[in-house]
Amino acid sequence: MTSTLPAVTPKVPAQRRPVHDDRSTGRTLPPKRLRSSRSDLLLCGLLLVAIMIVQGWNIADYPTLSDDEGTYLAQAWAVQEGRGLAHYTYWYDHPPLGWIQIAVLTWIPAMLSPESMTVGSMRVMMLLISAISAVLLYVLARRLALPRWAAGLGMVLFGLSPLSVVLQREIFLDNIAVMWVLLAFCLAASPSRHLWHHFGAGIAAATAVLTKETMLVVLPALLLTMWRHGHRDTRKFALTGAITACALIGFSYPLFALLKGELLPGDGHVSLWDGIQYQMTRPGSGFILEQGTGSYGVLQSWLYYDRVLIIGGLAGAVLLLLTWRWSVTARALAGPALLVAILALVALRPNGYLPAMYVIQTLPFLSLVLAGGTASVTHAVLRRWRGTAEHRYVTSGRYALAVVLALAAGAYVVPRWYDGDRTAMTADANAPYQAASKWLSTEVAEPEDTRVLVDDAMWLDLVHAGYEPGLGVIWFYKADLDPAVTKTMPNGWRDLDYVVASPTVRRDAVDLPNVKAAIEHSTPVAVFGKGEDRIEIRQITTAAGGVR
Repeated sequence: MTSTLPAVTPKVPAQRRPVHDDRSTGRTLPPKRLRSSRSDLLLCGLLLVAIMIVQGWNIADYPTLSDDEGTYLAQAWAVQEGRGLAHYTYWYDHPPLGWIQIAVLTWIPAMLSPESMTVGSMRVMMLLISAISAVLLYVLARRLALPRWAAGLGMVLFGLSPLSVVLQREIFLDNIAVMWVLLAFCLAASPSRHLWHHFGAGIAAATAVLTKETMLVVLPALLLTMWRHGHRDTRKFALTGAITACALIGFSYPLFALLKGELLPGDGHVSLWDGIQYQMTRPGSGFILEQGTGSYGVLQSWLYYDRVLIIGGLAGAVLLLLTWRWSVTARALAGPALLVAILALVALRPNGYLPAMYVIQTLPFLSLVLAGGTASVTHAVLRRWRGTAEHRYVTSGRYALAVVLALAAGAYVVPRWYDGDRTAMTADANAPYQAASKWLSTEVAEPEDTRVLVDDAMWLDLVHAGYEPGLGVIWFYKADLDPAVTKTMPNGWRDLDYVVASPTVRRDAVDLPNVKAAIEHSTPVAVFGKGEDRIEIRQITTAAGGVR
């Protein structure tokens, strides 16, 4: 008789999942696909609504319209109207991709309501850029393994800081470029590690540089992030592909200039080389830490709106760079921390030129490293050493310390942010501009035959009011610097009818002979506002003292 043994199913040890002992910090691992996490979607969505309300409320009236905003929007209008890459001669001051994107964003509103193509109303388009950037920042924070609360904190710092609210409302190329840089970092830190993600990061980085050329300096930080998050087996190939994609797209700009015969200087045309030379040799604004310099004044204006984000973000970057060997958070945030350090060193050049919008490039990364530094400190405070017993009162003490620190930070930040954001949501800084634009639209009998000098913030308003673009309503710089305009003014300032002396025009007239003479040989016929912010509409008078 043959006996059979009962079949025995061998026991296969269950696969063990890695244990993450981060219960003391509330750390949450980022999901493989962020869109599948309801908690992340809910938190990000609620914060996004709050950011859009604060940034969108009163957006047309605060802050004061700037000449740069008017320039970029006027160039976008020229693209829409098929007049070329600029409303005057395009001279390679910046790559044109930035205002081409503005033209795309404003195309439908401009078609539906052409008169709405003005700086104040078109600021609404920047809300879309802010929304995308805020979401990308949250995604990046989670991909860099920050806990959910820290990712939310970074989003709040980026979107609700008074400094961000003021600058992100404005039509600046920097805001658009930052969006592309954040996309590049998100792709570089993708948990899927697909090769196309790194190629996409290179394309996004090139788009950022062609939007605002100063983004070149952040590329080393992006490469560091790509290196740390790339797969070991394909890392070199992925980096090579990303660099190649970035370079090929970036070279399209000098190729464009070459094909137009404007790569190098020559008689009778502008050139890319002249544009680069101008940007590299423009007069510096002094050392940023030296009182009395222009750079120091710019720094103080940033600190006026928000000391916490700037000082705290710099401190967070230093903390992360110093502790990257011992801290998982610091290693994950090495790329953003390096980016903040690079931009800080550029700002510290002894006699460099520092524009007010420079800080826009740092805002998302200051927010990210400050949130990351806060998470790192919180982890250090709440962490319990493994294998060691701890009394309950010690654990309670650590949590109490964390709560006290959080309450103290909130007590310091919230009142200052409330005051700054309330001003942004209630103040009307553009009433003088609106009144001056209305006066010129209604009080001048024949605008199509009138020549008026204005800053670019008002240029499009007067185009819609019937003034001839370019030669009737003249961007005041062009009356001295553009041969295409000066040749139509054989008698100089005497060929003008009005000059709108805004703060920008009065400030820069010192170095512009025609503009200076126009102001000196004119009388105010309407004044709007008071003090240094006033706008004077001045009518040109002849040498005999009569009105032209």
